[in-house]
Amino acid sequence: MDVKQVRHAYASVADLYIELFGTSRQVHADDLAFIGQHLSIRPGAVLDVGCGPGHITGHLRSMGVDARGIDVVPEFIAHAKAADPHGMYHLGSMNSLGVENHSVAGILAWFSLIHVPPQELDGVLAEFHRVMTPAGALVVGFFDGDEVAAFDHKVVTAYRWPVDEFAERLARAGFSEVDRQQRPSVGAHRPCAAIAAVVGSADNR
Repeated sequence: MDVKQVRHAYASVADLYIELFGTSRQVHADDLAFIGQHLSIRPGAVLDVGCGPGHITGHLRSMGVDARGIDVVPEFIAHAKAADPHGMYHLGSMNSLGVENHSVAGILAWFSLIHVPPQELDGVLAEFHRVMTPAGALVVGFFDGDEVAAFDHKVVTAYRWPVDEFAERLARAGFSEVDRQQRPSVGAHRPCAAIAAVVGSADNR
């Protein structure tokens, strides 16, 4: 993934992106429920990796979660800090999260992995696994499709994944799926999916 390209692409539309997606009210209720179900019950820090303007980080914090936002786009981090001055938001990359081994109870990667080329996904998931506690929870949102394929996302090239194949990638990285949801295309909205997984065996939930 060309981090500089992604950063520049989102920085160039940051104001519009924040206007369209900058609050949790603009997130589908089913998605918020899915995220909350799997990330609000665990003590310890939860990283919102690719947090954008911090809207879901703030939502989790309103639920009492020790949620912290990370993003590569300075404009998003500046907005998140202004909107939620008591929260923790900082610039960082999913390729190197900058936290200690086994120190994070949960990770949210909500449509932030969509720009990771398929050949680089295993490395990102390995970094997620490195920082998570035993039985830590991971929630991932992504675009659904019949095959792994690139498409012309409105901001920068993105990838769609068959849900089963994405789950296999998670298993390869040491995660066990515990839940999933799928939503078909509606109007201009593409088919999307989400998977919740835990480190190690699902029996350790």
